[in-house]
Amino acid sequence: MAVDGGPDGAGAAPGSGDLPDGAAGPELARAVLDAAKARRQAAAGTRRRSAVRGDGEKRLRGYSGPGPDPRDPQPLGAVLDKLVKARGWQQPAAEATVFGAWERVVGPEVAQHSRPVKLEDGELTVEARSTAWATQLRLLAGSLLQQIGREVGHNVVRKLHIHGPAAPSWSRGPRRVRGRGPRDTYG
Repeated sequence: MAVDGGPDGAGAAPGSGDLPDGAAGPELARAVLDAAKARRQAAAGTRRRSAVRGDGEKRLRGYSGPGPDPRDPQPLGAVLDKLVKARGWQQPAAEATVFGAWERVVGPEVAQHSRPVKLEDGELTVEARSTAWATQLRLLAGSLLQQIGREVGHNVVRKLHIHGPAAPSWSRGPRRVRGRGPRDTYG
């Protein structure tokens, strides 16, 4: 049915095949509106508009509706894990865990008597509270490496350097006299 009445169908209403024959005036307008609504609902159900974000992940537009959706609020830990993985920060994060969670990594008794000092190229330097604990930690080095590997991942720490407490420095001031240092008489 042609709305404008042209013989070639020029000016026909879009989707005029859906319109009833003999409709005129308000009935024709209602029929055209209902047909347009039906086409829009059918098209909206089959496709969802999306945009690609800078990190390559698709971002959906519109309302999320019921059920889980990537646009829903996420726990902070999950967001941080995703960020660490996306940026390739797994190794630095594991190294930081050695220092930040030392008591959980090696146990409370060992952590009470030692502390990590530095970690370079997989070699961890640990300072013990006393020379006796330094000796004990050297004997436990194999099991400490296994514990550290279980907690923070393997190949983060490959070797341990265990030192006793640092001796006090007797040199004070900008000028010093070279020599053997303090003796039993200090003078």
